[in-house]
Amino acid sequence: MLSALAAVPVAPAQESPAVSQSTPPAPVATPPSPSSPPSGIARWLDPATAPFIPVPEIDVDPQTGVTLGVIGVILSVSDRGEIERITAPDVFHSQYFGWGAGISLYGYPSQDTQWFLLGDLKQRVEHDFDARYIAGQTRVTPFSWSVEAIDDRIGTARFFGIGNETPDYNESTYVKDLGALEAAIGYNFTPALQLAWGTRWRRIDVQPGVLSGIPSIETLYPTVNGLGTEHALEEALTLTYDTRDSALIPHSGVRSLLYAGFASRSFGSSVAYSFLGAEARCYFPFGDHVTLALHLGARYMPSAAEAPFWALSSLGGDRSVTDSREPLRSDGADRFVDENMLATGAELRARVAELDTLGTHVALEVAPFIDAGRVFANGPGSVLSDMHTAFGMGFRGVASPYVVGYVDVGYGRGKAAVFSGINYPF
Repeated sequence: MLSALAAVPVAPAQESPAVSQSTPPAPVATPPSPSSPPSGIARWLDPATAPFIPVPEIDVDPQTGVTLGVIGVILSVSDRGEIERITAPDVFHSQYFGWGAGISLYGYPSQDTQWFLLGDLKQRVEHDFDARYIAGQTRVTPFSWSVEAIDDRIGTARFFGIGNETPDYNESTYVKDLGALEAAIGYNFTPALQLAWGTRWRRIDVQPGVLSGIPSIETLYPTVNGLGTEHALEEALTLTYDTRDSALIPHSGVRSLLYAGFASRSFGSSVAYSFLGAEARCYFPFGDHVTLALHLGARYMPSAAEAPFWALSSLGGDRSVTDSREPLRSDGADRFVDENMLATGAELRARVAELDTLGTHVALEVAPFIDAGRVFANGPGSVLSDMHTAFGMGFRGVASPYVVGYVDVGYGRGKAAVFSGINYPF
């Protein structure tokens, strides 16, 4: 503003006419004093001055049930107005496991580096811990790498059997006790082309279910692979081509990848299987405020006879997880599982409002979406038939260049589901 004012030429001052002593001086207008910032309760109601953002926590997941709570979001912002850290403690009530509390910490030191630390504890059964560090996201250096550690106990896991047409009345439940360590390192031939090696160790203990009214998994499926405790050490190679303008909030470009891997008893696993797959994510901008996001994923398991059910290809839930699961936002995570999977989806992300809060700029988006996919076994048959579909509307808060919070409402197969969390689904 000062530089703009300095550029405006100033006319030379005119000499004032003489004023006789009998003429009273003209009154001088006093400029209004700037309004003082709100105080008291008003300070908490103004997004520009509130010490944190109270965010309602509403989750109506088909598996985890209804969870209601409140999240206090505290933003640490750089001099450039970019978010460097998010601290988000929350208190909530779970339909199945009572009261709980947790904290989520997200760090964004730069566009090249990101970390998070998540944890919560409920009155009964469940706890969750997840920590991850990623470096080299922009791929301007020769190497990129990441590490992650997980310790989860999930009391609402479901299994409906194996196949694309498993009915809802075949539902069973179990407690999933999971410990995992994962590391990856990639060589960047160019900022767009990378070859990465990754290793993932998982120990999963499938325990009897604790939800009343739903049969436990060992009752309905006593012979399925994966009951009890198993562990797998997976090794995988991934070739990625990525031209997106941002890894976290993309508006244009493409990310495509090919991957292949295995778990073998020769490398210390208690189970054995192999897998390969491909994925593509495409982003097409229509002006500054609208982005069409497209997604396609496929996973194939050449050898799956000894694979536990939790290592099979999966469809269901609210997000795409490479080499694991594709979204179907009418159903909970892992609703359909089998050896192979094909899935696609699209979102039209449109920015509809903007505001300044806690020193940063936040945009509000709406995003109508559609998901489609199926799972299938090795053998004859059309992979494009009997696709499950879901459609709905997403509501997003975007604090560029790093943060997206979402609430997605999906409908399909005669039922609705509501999901919430951080980051785009794909």
